[in-house]
Amino acid sequence: MSFIWKLCGHYNAELDTLAARFLPWQLFSGTFVSIERIKSLIAQDMVAVDAVIREKLYSDVELIRQVSEYIINSGGKRLRPALVILSAGAFGYSGKYQYNLAAIVEFIHTATLLHDDVVDASELRRSKATANALFGNAASVLVGDFLYSRAFQMMVEVDNMRVMRVLADATNTIAEGEVLQLLNVHDPDVDEENYLRVIRYKTAKLFEAATRLGAILGNAPSAEEEAMAVYGMHLGTAFQLTDDMLDYSGDYQETGKNLGDDLAEGKPTLPLIYAMRTGSSAQAAIIRNAIEQGGEGGFQPVLDVIQQTGALDYARQRAQTESDIASRMISLLPDSDYKECLLQLSTFAVARNY
Repeated sequence: MSFIWKLCGHYNAELDTLAARFLPWQLFSGTFVSIERIKSLIAQDMVAVDAVIREKLYSDVELIRQVSEYIINSGGKRLRPALVILSAGAFGYSGKYQYNLAAIVEFIHTATLLHDDVVDASELRRSKATANALFGNAASVLVGDFLYSRAFQMMVEVDNMRVMRVLADATNTIAEGEVLQLLNVHDPDVDEENYLRVIRYKTAKLFEAATRLGAILGNAPSAEEEAMAVYGMHLGTAFQLTDDMLDYSGDYQETGKNLGDDLAEGKPTLPLIYAMRTGSSAQAAIIRNAIEQGGEGGFQPVLDVIQQTGALDYARQRAQTESDIASRMISLLPDSDYKECLLQLSTFAVARNY
């Protein structure tokens, strides 16, 4: 990756590491986003965010440090903290609080991953062993609690009641989404509306919080703050819809997870819901049985029904709709490189293959 930064005339080892994390965002339908734009708008800020993360991860308890650093360094895109930076930049903010808020958002996200993997009994994430597979369920849950509590300590340091309310409400909503998803597991009668409700709560809410926080820091007018928050919510929904679609069409080398993982856990995601709704009674019975049994009847028959009913095309269209809404919500913001990157992220949410 270093040759890219050298071409720009600015090589830095730390930025090289960040480039590896953010380079995939540069390709949209065959067109590359400006390397200089990514470097100037994201890389330097993300170095600062990473510095905050590493500082705040410190604990006298060695196991906390081990588990926290393992999950934080496991190859995530840092998308949610980047949204804080980009949305703040869209409203002209250039202070330091954005780094703290970006780190807080990442800690909340990381805590949810630790807890998710325990609940789902997952053993693989981003092509690596999950923390619970390496350190055990108890350690993962407790370190997740540490990250949540550290995030709230950092919120208090910001000393802004609106910021604390946004993050507190988001954290509570995410927890509700986790419980809703748990209730939906192995339930083949979950409809599209309830499925989308889980996504809005569990995944999209933190995207919404990240973009709203940036707008708050930038003293955005109330209408523009709300538009940015709605952008984040629809962006997060598009990302999750694409994730659920990739569970039946992705490549392990790209996604870092095996095809059919959601099915094995009995999760009724949109491709399955649509296939049951539009397929024959025999096809619906295959999907229903797979959800109830956690895919024990075999992945291929389910995949055949998904392909025969056009369920992946439908899921992709729904993701595209969410992406289009996100783009429209910020279309009236003043033009800037930050706005352009936010618009391109909404395209990437659907076009990506990992």
